[in-house]
Amino acid sequence: MSETTLVAAALGLIEGLTEFIPVSSTGHLLLTGHFIGFHSPGRSFEVVIQLGAVLALLFFYFTRLVQVFLDAPHSPGARRFLATVIVAFLPALVVGVLAHDFIKQVLFETPILVAVMLILGGIILVFVDRFAPTPRYTDASNLPMWVTLRIGLFQVLAMIPGTSRSGATIVGALLMGVDKRAAAEFSFFLSMPTMAGAVVYDLYKNRDVLDLSAMGDIAVGFAMAFVSGLFVVRWLLGFVSRNGYALFGWWRIIIGTAALTALLAGY
Repeated sequence: MSETTLVAAALGLIEGLTEFIPVSSTGHLLLTGHFIGFHSPGRSFEVVIQLGAVLALLFFYFTRLVQVFLDAPHSPGARRFLATVIVAFLPALVVGVLAHDFIKQVLFETPILVAVMLILGGIILVFVDRFAPTPRYTDASNLPMWVTLRIGLFQVLAMIPGTSRSGATIVGALLMGVDKRAAAEFSFFLSMPTMAGAVVYDLYKNRDVLDLSAMGDIAVGFAMAFVSGLFVVRWLLGFVSRNGYALFGWWRIIIGTAALTALLAGY
């Protein structure tokens, strides 16, 4: 096995383990890539392997999603749930399209920003986990439309690498009175169109710089992201129901501080 394949496998593992927990998978990938000297053309590797994590989520929720789409023609509840996910997705769609080049060419190439956002996001997550309002909503599939729109606006903050898509949506949901388990689950549902859309648009924007010879390594990263992502999805809901999110906040603070120290030292 070549060195690049081992790197691809390691990055895929990091992607799957961190995509659905509020620690910023993109931040972890970018900082890891910086310190080991890995840089894919157009940063497409880091984006495409997210599809492996999306596939893990689809696999886990396959039966439930099929039932929702089957029920949609005659069930107001099913249609309303789909509408809440779409409404929450729209802000990220608009900002992602308008700011794509700035995000990829500037923000993705600023590791100090990533480290700082890991630290700030960790502090916010620890605080909100402890002092969030008393939950009013416990069902991720039955949230008010105004709540899901605001969660979607929080998701826009994750355009800054190191913020964490799941972290932003979970913090937004907790502040809107969603309980910890439902916040994580709605973040799962929202990630499906968001991540799929990001990958498709990024591939389109970077079609001229894609390295087809690297498809084997991308496939390895994709597979590792799928397997590790499936494990995390199965584990996370039970964990946050019992323990909350503080552990992830402290993890962010520790990793961000270590990375920032190394970067300021010239590494």
